[in-house]
Amino acid sequence: MSKRYFGTDGIRGHANSFPMTPAIAMRVGMAAGMSFQRGTHRHRVVIGKDTRLSGYMIENALVAGFCSAGMDVFLLGPIPTPAVAMLSRSLRADIGVMISASHNPYQDNGIKLFGPDGYKLSDEIEERIEHLLENEDEISVADADSLGRAKRVDGVHDRYIEFAKRTLPRSMSLSGMRVVVDCANGAAYKVAPAALWELGAEVITINGEPNGFNINKDCGSTNPLSLCKKVHEVRADIGIALDGDADRMVIVDENGTVIDGDQVMALIAESWNESGRLAGGGIVATVMSNLGLERFLNDAGLTLLRTQVGDRYVVEHMRQHGLNVGGEQSGHIILSDFSTTGDGLVSALQVLACIKRTGRPASEVCRKFEPVPQMLKNVRFSGDKPLESAPVKAVIEDARNRLGDSGRLVIRASGTEPLIRVMAEADDRSLVEAVVDDIVGIISDTRSAA
Repeated sequence: MSKRYFGTDGIRGHANSFPMTPAIAMRVGMAAGMSFQRGTHRHRVVIGKDTRLSGYMIENALVAGFCSAGMDVFLLGPIPTPAVAMLSRSLRADIGVMISASHNPYQDNGIKLFGPDGYKLSDEIEERIEHLLENEDEISVADADSLGRAKRVDGVHDRYIEFAKRTLPRSMSLSGMRVVVDCANGAAYKVAPAALWELGAEVITINGEPNGFNINKDCGSTNPLSLCKKVHEVRADIGIALDGDADRMVIVDENGTVIDGDQVMALIAESWNESGRLAGGGIVATVMSNLGLERFLNDAGLTLLRTQVGDRYVVEHMRQHGLNVGGEQSGHIILSDFSTTGDGLVSALQVLACIKRTGRPASEVCRKFEPVPQMLKNVRFSGDKPLESAPVKAVIEDARNRLGDSGRLVIRASGTEPLIRVMAEADDRSLVEAVVDDIVGIISDTRSAA
């Protein structure tokens, strides 16, 4: 069925507008609470959030919905998405919720749901919740004497910090490393600097003072320019840029050069393969990952399995095929030995460990392959099915023929924003640019005509 509420990463939209209204959030709590009622025990849900202003509104609405469904609510406060996934399991919750729009600006917000195993929900469960949202009369609420209670949980930051530290060998110390961490004024503004400092690093924190409005604003993994400048300024060994909910990250080397998720996956795959830890003989990435990553892995005797965009699809593929490393070019890195979802801090710690072990600078350690020329452009659209007009279909077919077998073309609608993403890659940079510009131009003309 076509989903009205759920996208590629939960429910997301402009705060206080459909579907991110308190009324819908309360119904989500009621519907999700009903969907995860199993047995006669007291059911519980953990709820975390990032630092955007609308989090207070959505949080209170969700609490009302879950309590109405008879679930006890444990409020975690501002904390990274992977911490919610981890605490869903360790606190034996029936469901976990993260209130966040990830890398989007503060005006947006979202609801991410996790099952009791810490994994994001399957399409089947999302469709069941969607059905209940559309048919509110089918939602069963609790009796007056079975309503849920809500309380704040203390010490969750410490629990997550210890979890992250334990992903490294006990003897590993980051002593002698100067690290700049860009917290994107988001959910990791407390835990990320603390974890790095406790591991022995000298830590310089930027964008670590959230005010409800500045999350992801000119900072974080989608805009690491300020981090690049700070790394240069303080002569740091490395920079780490997280996004608003800290489930993704990018690295900046000592020269101020950005290292994306593809290079990080290549580094971790090589390191884990050499130590005998890599499972399944390869990694999982999406259709957006660079062809250079695939060639690098093939040269090392490893495979690259591709999925559609969305870390949940990467995780599903990893589970199905028995692989323990996967992720996205954007910096979602999933290391299933440790976590059930992308974890920016844990991924960064693996990179730091590789640098520490080799004693070489980040610019050498993290640059594993030369990327194939790749271009991605976004086209904003309104209305339905912008890719189905005859002129758009024709230019796409022509582009595929021009790229041939030596290149790749990926065109998709964003699952979180009204955008068409056009990506092409090939060894001939001028061909890539021409192909993308032609497609974007036709889509723009079609949009204007409509």
